[in-house]
Amino acid sequence: MKKSVFGTGQIVITAALLAICIVSQFFKNLSVFITGPIINACLIIAVLAVGLASGLVLSIITPVTAYIIAASPVMMAVPLIIPLIMAGNAVLVVATYYLLRKDLINGKGLRDIKSYVKAVICALLKGLFMGLTIALWLLPTFIPADSPLMNKLPVFQTTFSTTQFITACIGFVYAFIIWAALSRFLKNEH
Repeated sequence: MKKSVFGTGQIVITAALLAICIVSQFFKNLSVFITGPIINACLIIAVLAVGLASGLVLSIITPVTAYIIAASPVMMAVPLIIPLIMAGNAVLVVATYYLLRKDLINGKGLRDIKSYVKAVICALLKGLFMGLTIALWLLPTFIPADSPLMNKLPVFQTTFSTTQFITACIGFVYAFIIWAALSRFLKNEH
């Protein structure tokens, strides 16, 4: 959608993507490799189908709904993690908007290897941001030394760095597959 106004159509698409994110969060305790790629794909599709504002809205709302639906022990112990997850999602959204959106909107991106490289760069930026802010700074600083969570610190650090990169890459695979079909539909609407 090329309209600059955030109208009814944009709200509907954003709400539908949020609903998908919320449903996926009920499976969060099964595996981060179920929920993570779905949420990342929704963030990416929001940017492609609606624009930056939609992706940013989902970036902010999804960590809050994750906390409400299935808060992990580390989220409960260190609530400051929530704004940093929001920011990590925003890094993915902004990177996708500026690096990929134009290529994919024009329809040439899915056939160009550069788009796949750019997707990996976007995923890497999210993983690096969350790795530096959450894994290397926040968790070691704010989990009390006598907390039982300290024994799981290496797992949490992997979850909020490497795993974020991997789930963002998988999210791009999902988003590219969905975008191949969705972009045709959106072109027919105009």
